[in-house]
Amino acid sequence: MRLLIADDHDLVRDTIAAFLSAAGMELVRTAASLPDALDCMAKEPFDLVLLDYNMPGMNGFEGLTRALAVSGGRPVAVISGSASRELAAEAVRSGAAGFVPKTMPAKAMVAAVRHMASGETFTPIGLLQSETGLGEGQGNLTRRELDVLRGICVGKSNKEIARDLDLQEVTVKLHVKTLSRKLDARNRTHAAMIARSAGLS
Repeated sequence: MRLLIADDHDLVRDTIAAFLSAAGMELVRTAASLPDALDCMAKEPFDLVLLDYNMPGMNGFEGLTRALAVSGGRPVAVISGSASRELAAEAVRSGAAGFVPKTMPAKAMVAAVRHMASGETFTPIGLLQSETGLGEGQGNLTRRELDVLRGICVGKSNKEIARDLDLQEVTVKLHVKTLSRKLDARNRTHAAMIARSAGLS
């Protein structure tokens, strides 16, 4: 997997690059500004590009649009130290493959990078989840679906989750199907990975 990480903070950029390299990424290149990143993208293809939202040249999501124009259809994602529901949602609406807070644990970031490089969209559902348990987009999970998701995260079967929540097993199966669709998860294992990335388990 060939990655480009563009961030104007040396320590942040080098730290992210180091643990992605340690996770087995084939090639990790770095850039300190949007112009540098665009130059790198013009010279070689990357499976995923990570752009810092606040680095020089970005000008909000204008920089994302410029990067997408030269990416050859390959995914470009936004990373930021300022994580908010509005920023995450706007990034995805603007064409980003995902929105990755810099505060994510290393293992979760590696999982998110692999997810986006495979062509999927990643947004931490914790950012899109409202206090009532209802949100927008990927975070639009009901309280009951969140209960089922937490059961999945700890490795419980549908039967065990049904017993814990005093539900019929067929009802749990329906919740699993619905929450997987909302999270754009391929299966229950993938749903659990997304939940852990969002700090729900």
